[in-house]
Amino acid sequence: MPASFAASFAEAARLLEAFRQDSKTLSVLGTVADALVACFERGDKALVCGNGGSLADSVHFAEEWTGRFRQDREPYPVLALAEPSHVTCVANDYGFDHVFERGVRAFGKTGDLLFLLSTSGNSRNLVLAAEAARSAGLTTVGFLGRGGGDVAPLCDLVVMAPGETSDRIQELHMLALHTLIEVVEERLAA
Repeated sequence: MPASFAASFAEAARLLEAFRQDSKTLSVLGTVADALVACFERGDKALVCGNGGSLADSVHFAEEWTGRFRQDREPYPVLALAEPSHVTCVANDYGFDHVFERGVRAFGKTGDLLFLLSTSGNSRNLVLAAEAARSAGLTTVGFLGRGGGDVAPLCDLVVMAPGETSDRIQELHMLALHTLIEVVEERLAA
């Protein structure tokens, strides 16, 4: 059956409703918000990584903190591990599996958070980043899909989006990330 706007919107709405009604998801998001507020209040930072569209979402999430989301405020330290010269240097010298792990080792410290965005959770570079974060004492937060793959068991907190296709999972991740910013920004302003 050919795709249609109505069918695509209906599928997106169905998945959003399932995500919105999942009490476990809402509870985990609340815990992630608590962790992010505490992180910023301590003067620590968050690192974010992902591949492809999830890397683009990582960059978008970071810039919402260093720039402005809905209100003028001080910037908060969130860094996407996406700098092109770092990624290509590490990929060339050590292999693509190490692009995020080397970034975590360079910038992460105990008390920081690492957000791992993935629709499958099976990328070796994210597994190595999660392992490096665990070794360095970072709290790992997975925004995952399709059961979470190899990354899920390495995360302290997992937000699992329903859906079978990367586009729908990424749409829910970005909505959840925007909502997380909205909630945390309001709490920090109080």
